[in-house]
Parts: sequence; structure tokens; C-alpha cells
Amino acid sequence: MNKRGGTRQVSVIVPTYNRGAMLKAAIESVLAQDFKNFELVVVDDGSTDHTADILKSFSQDIVVIRQDNQGVSAARNAGIRATTGPLVAFLDSDDLWLPQKLAVQVDFFNANPDARICQTEEIWVRNNIRVNPKMRHQKISGMIFEPSLELCLVSPSAVMIRRSLFETVGRFDESLPACEDYDLWLRTSCRYPIYLIDTPLIIKRGGHVDQLSRMPGLDKYRIRSIKKVIESNLLSTAQYHAAVKVLQMKCAIYAAGCIKRGKKNEAAHYKALAENYTPRQ
Repeated sequence: MNKRGGTRQVSVIVPTYNRGAMLKAAIESVLAQDFKNFELVVVDDGSTDHTADILKSFSQDIVVIRQDNQGVSAARNAGIRATTGPLVAFLDSDDLWLPQKLAVQVDFFNANPDARICQTEEIWVRNNIRVNPKMRHQKISGMIFEPSLELCLVSPSAVMIRRSLFETVGRFDESLPACEDYDLWLRTSCRYPIYLIDTPLIIKRGGHVDQLSRMPGLDKYRIRSIKKVIESNLLSTAQYHAAVKVLQMKCAIYAAGCIKRGKKNEAAHYKALAENYTPRQ
């Protein structure tokens, strides 16, 4: 799945759905990379806007996979299956890469052969205005499982991953309509360090109405992800206790919200879920 012939060192996967207005700039930011030994696969997840026309204009430089709308997890997984590079990088179609992004991360992996995943720092732009992330969003490097439980500290557009990692931790969970990246990073960070390259090499563009991070009730999906990792038997005692604590906190908050909305049965479900787990001896 490579128009330029031969296996490329990096497989770049861009999932997109009805982002024609932003997609062109995202693709151009990949093609403008200083590092050139990559293949670029765009997975069109059933777009109904002018995405097809945008993709046609890049026909010589990219591979396009089209599928019925199945969600971002299915789109990324389709890209993983269709590519062969030993290193995999993702770019969300509303984000941009700076030209050195791939080169810096490839150099990192060359210098750190035991590393499985790394990410870069990022620049946040909301409605075309640069903003500073709050302290709680501060990225850290290494074994980040416990601080990652409360909120996601890894950006899909910032990571580069050794393909072999997916054989160990699995791919994106296609049953999750949101927080699918949070789920994968929990499964990864409980076992392996996620390294941070402390240089901002991506631009996260936010503020548009179709961002998954703006979807209501996201903690419901985070709770599912924490429950999965608790029951995976992968966690150390300290990780288990931390995960149970955050699960119980999120269940309490979500249940309180359900009560406010008159959803008593759903509230009872999450209260009971929080009580299912006891400290491990």
C-alpha cells in the first residue's frame, strides 16, 4: 500500500470524516516533512462533504482508503492494517505537523532501540488564537499510567509508535465512539514508558463543533476504559489501587450528573460499579 514503491520506514495514517475544510492543510503538513521516507494513507471514514475532491488533488502522493462511516477507531485500525512501515504515526485531520516532526521522532527511535512509543510537545490553537494548556494537561515522560488516569495526556497526532507495540497492547477499541485514544494509552502506559520529546512539533487546532472532545458524557467512555484495564490483570498493586480510586471518583461524578438529569437507573448502575472493586491485598 505504497505509491512510491518499497517499504517505507514510517507509515503515516490520517483518519478523516467531513473535514474537507481542514484536511488539505493537514495533508500538506505531512508532505512538507523534512524526513521523506514515509508512506501517507488517508482513511476517509464515509465523508459526505467535498473530502473526495480534496483527496483527488493529492492522488500522486497519498493512498486513500474509503469505508462506510465506522468511527475514528475503525479508520485508524484500517490504516494500521493497510500499511507496513515499522514505525507508525497518526495525524488527526484537524491538526498540523511542523516540518521536523517525523525526523525528530525517527532520530529518537534510532537512539533508543528499546523505546516503543514517544510523543512530542504541542502548540494549542483555539479558533485561530494560540492558547496555553492548563497545568493539568502538562505532558510528562516515562511511566505515566497513574497521572494519565484522570485525563488523557497523550495526543494521537503527537505520537510515533513501533508497529510491534500493537501486537502486544492491541489496536484502537472500535466499540468506543470517543476516548478511544485514552483507552489505548492506558493499555500501553501500564506496561511501557511513553517518552516525551520536549519540543512542540504539532499544532492542535480546536474550537470547531465536531471535535470528539466536545462530546457530552465523555467520562462514561473513560470509565469503560478504566474498568477494562482493571480487569486485564496487567496492573501492579499500585496501578490497580490508583485505577480503582479514579474509577470510583468518575463513577460518583457521572452518577451525580445522571441524578440531575433524572436518570436514576443509570445513576444506580454507576454507583454499583464503583462498589464492585475493593483494594487488592
